[in-house]
Amino acid sequence: MPATLSSLRIRNLALVEDLEWRMGPGFTAVTGETGSGKSIILGALKLILGERADKSLLRTGADACTVEALFETDAPSLAALNAWLEEQGVEPCEGRELILKRTFTRTGGNRQFINASPTTLAVLEKLGDTLVDLHGPHDHQSLLSVEAQLALLDAFAGSAAALDAYTAHYQAVLALAAEYEALSTNESALERELDLLRHQAGEIEAAELRAEEEEELNARYRVATNSQRLVELSTQIVRRLSDADNALLPGLEELTRLFRELEKLDPAAAPLAQAHSEALAGLEETARELERYAGRLDLDPAQLAALEERVTLLETLKRKYGPALADVIAFGETAAARLRKITSRGDELERLEHEMEATRASLLAAGKKLSALRQAAAPKLAADVCRQLRDLGFKKSGFEIALEASGKPGPHGLEAAEFLFAPNPGEPLKPLKAIASSGEISRVMLAVKSSLAAQDTVGLLVFDEIDANVGGEIAHTVGAKMRSLGKGRQVLCITHLPQVAAAAQAQCVVTKEFSGGRTHSHLAAVEGKARVEEIARMLGGKSESALAHAKELLKA
Repeated sequence: MPATLSSLRIRNLALVEDLEWRMGPGFTAVTGETGSGKSIILGALKLILGERADKSLLRTGADACTVEALFETDAPSLAALNAWLEEQGVEPCEGRELILKRTFTRTGGNRQFINASPTTLAVLEKLGDTLVDLHGPHDHQSLLSVEAQLALLDAFAGSAAALDAYTAHYQAVLALAAEYEALSTNESALERELDLLRHQAGEIEAAELRAEEEEELNARYRVATNSQRLVELSTQIVRRLSDADNALLPGLEELTRLFRELEKLDPAAAPLAQAHSEALAGLEETARELERYAGRLDLDPAQLAALEERVTLLETLKRKYGPALADVIAFGETAAARLRKITSRGDELERLEHEMEATRASLLAAGKKLSALRQAAAPKLAADVCRQLRDLGFKKSGFEIALEASGKPGPHGLEAAEFLFAPNPGEPLKPLKAIASSGEISRVMLAVKSSLAAQDTVGLLVFDEIDANVGGEIAHTVGAKMRSLGKGRQVLCITHLPQVAAAAQAQCVVTKEFSGGRTHSHLAAVEGKARVEEIARMLGGKSESALAHAKELLKA
């Protein structure tokens, strides 16, 4: 199942002072008297999904309103969601929890967060499009978007692979076109670029850089700049070992005589004499090596100047093209490649033209395959939606999917798709977004969602005002379809229809009370006897017949 809403917390929104609502999976009905505050649930969801805040919604006397929502994502969706969040500069989800928060104040402050990371309304709204479909008057209805309609048709047609192939060719054409445009720009601009590239590529090439050179050069330069002190230290050590009046080595040679006498008197002392002899030889070799080392350190001033010049050159190139020497080398290679392209741009433009022509041909071929799948699927999907609509009371309505060829290949294919609907016979088919009645559009959405239940990836469907002009058996059908949709995703319906409420797996009631001089709205789940009484109230009262009818509806 896609992402589902686990909890919703509302503070200081309209009549709600503090409400925390935990939702389960499946189909949940929200009921209550007219004016009790059911619409506040929708208002809170709209805020959390990026709708602009209206200060008039702040509870009287409160300075700030906060809405928080916790969604739980399924494992297949988590990796893609986290990758998208990171692209937006937002912290990824911990575990499978996605946390959204929205706060606005009376003074106009407006802040929104995803997983505790500050974000923009645009990012929140884009994320909301993938999480929730709100179906009510002027709501957050993804199905009204022609791009979403085309995506749903593709899902129904099973054309994901064909669309991926088309998209790859489309991106390749765009890249080639951009490269061609960059090469065929005006002559004066190209000449300026050529001058710059010649200078950059020539400067880097002349330096004859090696990626490993910098470390070696810095080590040599460090030694060279300290050579005088190094010679002084080496000379002092040699003098203390062998040349000074109280030098160490002459004294050790005297010890050699003593060790030899010790060895003569006691052969068991031979290892000690040998150890002394080896130590003495080591010190003598150290003195000789230090003399040679000091001789190598006596650099010619010209050599030191050359080292300084090379270090300065590398530092200059790094400042211009770096930050590291490897970056300078890579920059030089890129500049040289671009220089070759421009200097031979006639040949390069000809190559690009041929490549674009071949890629466009592949694009058109892929587009035709995609179009064929869409053209075959569109009437089948339309027929299925029509069947669903008849169940929902539109006995003679019309529903079609119009495919209109584009003037040129676009990012989504060779055509656009639009869902068209006519609720009554004799009326012309119109785009879904042109339907005025919220009750009609909600039922159309329910029909489309029922037809596309297997392909739809939005996790939470919210229906409001689906009751308009509905009753009897159609109300039963509405409830049955919502319950069926609830098998694969969350469905939330704010309803006045007892038949719809009775079909829900869970039911919550919104009530309004007056206490302490203030009006408060509350929401609570109802089960057992309390639910029977709420269904009876929706049927017209709590008489014995209404209670019996309510029990029958719940059993059914």
